[in-house]
Amino acid sequence: MGRSSNSSMAAVLLSRVLLLLFTAAVTPSLAHYLQQQAADRVTALPGQPPVKFNHYAGYVTVNESHGRALFYWFFEATHQPNKKPLLLWLNGGPGCSSVGFGEAEELGPFLSSETGKLELKLNPHSWNKAANLLFIESPVGVGFSYTNTSSDIKELGDTFVAKDSYEFLVNWFKRFPQFKSHDFYIAGESYGGHYVPQLAEVILDKNNNSKDSYINFKGIMIGNALLDDETDQTGMVDYAWDHAVISDGLYHDLKTTCNFSLQHVSNECNHALERYFSVYGIIDMYSLYAPMCVSSDSGQLPLIQGAAPSIFSRYEGWFRRPAGYDPCAPKSTTAYFNWPDVQRALHANVTNIPYPWSHCSKKISFWQDAPQSILPVIKKLIAGGLRIWVFSGDTDGRIPVTATRYTLRKLALKMKQDWTPWYSDKQVGGWTIEYNGLMFVTVRGAGHQVPTFAPKRALQLVNHFLADKKLPPAPL
Repeated sequence: MGRSSNSSMAAVLLSRVLLLLFTAAVTPSLAHYLQQQAADRVTALPGQPPVKFNHYAGYVTVNESHGRALFYWFFEATHQPNKKPLLLWLNGGPGCSSVGFGEAEELGPFLSSETGKLELKLNPHSWNKAANLLFIESPVGVGFSYTNTSSDIKELGDTFVAKDSYEFLVNWFKRFPQFKSHDFYIAGESYGGHYVPQLAEVILDKNNNSKDSYINFKGIMIGNALLDDETDQTGMVDYAWDHAVISDGLYHDLKTTCNFSLQHVSNECNHALERYFSVYGIIDMYSLYAPMCVSSDSGQLPLIQGAAPSIFSRYEGWFRRPAGYDPCAPKSTTAYFNWPDVQRALHANVTNIPYPWSHCSKKISFWQDAPQSILPVIKKLIAGGLRIWVFSGDTDGRIPVTATRYTLRKLALKMKQDWTPWYSDKQVGGWTIEYNGLMFVTVRGAGHQVPTFAPKRALQLVNHFLADKKLPPAPL
């Protein structure tokens, strides 16, 4: 169990005293939120390495009448949190946990330990070195997030998620008013290509119509992002052939029988797609050159009818769970978050959810709405003056760099600077293309979860995004 130094403990005690003195002078409602904030502070997390920053976890209600609440885990920046921006991270799925993937296996301060013990590793490249870092499990039914109205699960979809995520933010800022004036950014990956721009659009619209709930919103960053059904699906097939994953014959069959601009395919295309996805039963779609976890657990998730992309989401192969450097890491994460002492320390599972915590929800089987393209939203965000970066790990076969390049070409943005290498120390970290209103970055040798495969370069990426600075075009 992690313990703070004497000096940091003294600082914590002083901050609590100051908080009590402050709450005595504020309105009852604000005092209530500040008391909730203090109650959410995590102080005795099992297996936690010692740290000097504060972190908080708990629930924020998004719909009182339905008893709907989203679970969050928030980490203050390692240095000068009062001066750093606030960054929200969203994993996708749909139906997968930003705590399980984003925090524990990618970019959070505490990573799962592969030792099998009840312990965490300190991430030397955690993104809370760049910003105050917020994770939420969304929508309800994912991770520890819950609803007391069972019919809510049948109503889930892109619109539902964006609305609840916005309500979460409005109420979270009430609980943490000291961060309301900070520059705010949203980042995410995969189906976050839907979640992040859609939430950004809601914030943009609400900011124009309401001063009371104004959010100091500055921009978004999305990686290996699902953005457009036609180009994402076409890009997956082209990438698989170009990287020697499928045969010439199968590639020919896919290209001649499948039209990915449609929502339904022919029997011939269906047969070809079944052969295509069978290949990813023996190699990791999320990182072509990484090992797979050899166990009885295939990592298969239930199909979610109605999710994007419209064609590929009908196949079981699309719903395989990602792995990482340690392909069996999800096992350690699952064991950790199901430990009762861990849940108590995180103020989680307070309603005794009748199923175990898992990376991706097995309760969600239907998705109400998912547009075939997010590009109209991206165009609106560009027009709204937001900073937008899109990045892509170039060994990902799930939403490959090929697909993202096809998608960005569809936007028809004016190019400011063409294909340019960027450097991490003395090595090429990837390439960039700068458009009017959008920056595209590739990350060389990284899979679907870029911060897992290239942690140092991922931290460099987010630092430059937040500072609105180009990545270095020459060796450092």
